[in-house]
Amino acid sequence: MDFQLMATATFGLEALVAKELKELGYEDLRVENGRVHFSGDEMDIAIANTHLHCADRVLINMGQFRATTFEELFQGVYQLPWGALMPVNAFMHVNGKSVKSTLFSVPDCQSITKKAIIKAMERSHPGQSFPEDGPLFKIEVALLKDEATLSIDTTGPGLHKRGYRKDSGPAPLKETLASALVLLSPWRGQARLVDPFCGSGTILIEAARIARGIPPGLERSFACEAWPFMKREDPFPLVREGARRAIKSDGKLDLQGFDKDPWVLATARTNAKKAGVGRDIDFRQRNVRDFPKELVQGTIITNPPYGERLEEVQEAKELARILGGIRDANPHWDLHVFTALKGFESAFQEKAQKNRKLYNGRLLCYLYQYLEKTADQPQKGTHQS
Repeated sequence: MDFQLMATATFGLEALVAKELKELGYEDLRVENGRVHFSGDEMDIAIANTHLHCADRVLINMGQFRATTFEELFQGVYQLPWGALMPVNAFMHVNGKSVKSTLFSVPDCQSITKKAIIKAMERSHPGQSFPEDGPLFKIEVALLKDEATLSIDTTGPGLHKRGYRKDSGPAPLKETLASALVLLSPWRGQARLVDPFCGSGTILIEAARIARGIPPGLERSFACEAWPFMKREDPFPLVREGARRAIKSDGKLDLQGFDKDPWVLATARTNAKKAGVGRDIDFRQRNVRDFPKELVQGTIITNPPYGERLEEVQEAKELARILGGIRDANPHWDLHVFTALKGFESAFQEKAQKNRKLYNGRLLCYLYQYLEKTADQPQKGTHQS
């Protein structure tokens, strides 16, 4: 069966998700805010869910139409081929959202959508009852500027749920975002990688799995695996078998994680072991002020602590100043710092060669990227901040 599919993404990561899809062999991609459109069949649903590092979910796009009245919404939903995908006992859970649309009451839109779907199912399965005691089909009705998009979520729990994280400590970084920070850097396993504020180890774990070729969704299940039409094709075992054969277990990786909290380091070690990369990462209790001088070259990817209270902001600025000192003392390092700190470059005392606006949940952040210094680059303090 052929589908119009959508990989959803956090704002700022759509192009990265599109790049991942291209590398998986998909063409004719269409990128929009928060989503990347592509086409595929049951096998492609399994491939995308298993292999995408930075996407949030993989959805089946059931259809799009204009709706400014509840009758238009009902008729638009009713015309879509729900009976071709859902069994008579499907448990239908309808979510909704409305942005800049005439139909602004989300509960009413959800109720009308479900009524229209049941009516469409009666058309496809005449004389049947619909007990809703079967597999879950999570349906979304999304209205944007009076354009309704109906979709079914194939993923279930978001793709950031890799299945390895026992605990994350305070202010966790989602695995999808941690992967994005790695993939937005030049690092691909060929050199030393250090996170001096490693916390529960998410950035380093995702980096190690990328370097080893371990697909992010290899150890988890997905909602669509319970759907009858997916069970008939049963693509996930084939995808997982191929993925396991492609894992690169040879060679040594040099990944080091520092944190001053011994409890969170114990959690990081547990997470890394469960993720299959416990031997690839060296976690050590160390303050960033004691960054080892013997490490003269490599890449730093990090998400330093940040808070909104005045004393936390002052501490964040001091940590930025320390990172700037590490950069100044180690010109052969690449630094990639993800932070919500306003005035980071001023505290760091060097303007980034690149910075990208990203969101950590609802928190606006920037990824400041400093590549290895060349001989003609100005030293710290000689630029305009």
